[in-house]
Amino acid sequence: MTPAGYRKLKAELLSLLDHERPEVVRTVSWAAANGDRSENADYIYGKRRLRAIDKQIRFLTKRLDNAEVVDSSYQENLDQVFFGATVTYATDEGVEHSVTIVGVDEINLEQGHVSWVSPIARALLKAKLGDTVPLHTPTGMMQIEVLKIQYPERVDAG
Repeated sequence: MTPAGYRKLKAELLSLLDHERPEVVRTVSWAAANGDRSENADYIYGKRRLRAIDKQIRFLTKRLDNAEVVDSSYQENLDQVFFGATVTYATDEGVEHSVTIVGVDEINLEQGHVSWVSPIARALLKAKLGDTVPLHTPTGMMQIEVLKIQYPERVDAG
C-alpha cells in the first residue's frame, strides 16, 4: 500500500478508537441505565453499532499490521511503470485516461485509483514510456499506449 493509503487507514482506526467508539459506549451506558433493555431502541441500536465498530477496528488493525508500505517517491526508473505510478495512456480510439496504481485497500475509481491486481494495472506494470501494451477487456483485446508516467514527489522528513 502507498504511504498515503496507510495514513488514511491509520487515521480511520484512530478516529474509531478515540472518538466514535467512546461516544457509542457512553450512549449504550446511558440507555442501559434507563431500565428495560429489551424494548430500549437506543440500547439495542447502540450495541449493534458497537459490534460493527469493534469489527472494523479488528479489520483495520489486522490490515495495518500486515501492510507492506511501498514509497514510490524513491523510484529511480521514472520511465517505467511500477506500483504507485500515475500513468496516462491512450486507447485504440485515441482517448486518454489516467490511473494511479495503488493497493487493494486504496481503490477509488472516481479519483482514478486502481488496484495493482486490476486488469489495467497488470497490463501497465513494467511498461515503459511510449510502449503499447495489450489490455484484455470484456469486449476483447485492445492496445493502449503509455503516454506519461509520474511518481509522487519525495517528502523528506525533518
